[in-house]
Amino acid sequence: MRVVGLNVHPVKSTAIRPVASAAVERAGFAGDRRWMVVDQQGTLVSARECHALFRIEADTPETDASVPGGLRLRAPGVEDLLVGNAAGAEVAVRLQRHHLVGGLVSAEADEWIRHAAGRSDVRLVRCVDPTARALNPAFSREGDHTAYADGYPVTLASLRSLARLNDWIAEGAVERGEELPEPLPIERFRPNVVIDGDLEAFVEDTWGTVRLGEVTFRVAKPVDRCVMTTIDVESLTTGKEPVRTLARHRRWDGATWFAIQLIPDGTGVVNVGDDVKPA
Repeated sequence: MRVVGLNVHPVKSTAIRPVASAAVERAGFAGDRRWMVVDQQGTLVSARECHALFRIEADTPETDASVPGGLRLRAPGVEDLLVGNAAGAEVAVRLQRHHLVGGLVSAEADEWIRHAAGRSDVRLVRCVDPTARALNPAFSREGDHTAYADGYPVTLASLRSLARLNDWIAEGAVERGEELPEPLPIERFRPNVVIDGDLEAFVEDTWGTVRLGEVTFRVAKPVDRCVMTTIDVESLTTGKEPVRTLARHRRWDGATWFAIQLIPDGTGVVNVGDDVKPA
């Protein structure tokens, strides 16, 4: 088994940025989900309700060496914007059930985000202290933390599991007398780590720990999937898959599941091509 893909998402819910290697911090991949878009009440605005966020390319030096520092924002029909790392006034923000603190970036960044997202009520905030957000104690240890990820620092997905899911989707289409759909890409699930090799579909659910390159991770739990996986990031249209098929084959505890969530036990570097060693 090997790592075949690595992804970073500097601004939550924006375009995936593939990388050849990733520095691992206790909060997750360096630069991953350290910014997010919020409304005027400080509540997360994600691509679930604002599909245009998928059109925004956010890069840091971790994802593009040509970025001199801070964050570069790109989107169709908008001039590039480079913003610094310094956060301004701190404001209360909310990510799902988590009440956190974010730093305002700038009026210029807010105006840029509003134009790119097509919404007049949004602004950009930066995580000022990833260590301040503890993880669910039922699946973590004291001191574990993350920035603006949904639940845990790192998400890992298997191409073998995706292949099984796509087979199920095709089988369902045949049963309903529908045209066979195009296979879903792994990007629908926005994983940080993609693996492939000699492994069974969904065997990752059984792992307790996994070593990627020089870093060992604890497996916290599988990922419960929401409707954001049903959005085609190219057309920005919403369909029924994969949630419909996951609900048939991968539903328990009132949720649908695909991929696993990891917590770093230390720091280091993970590279595309590194061995995957579960335990």
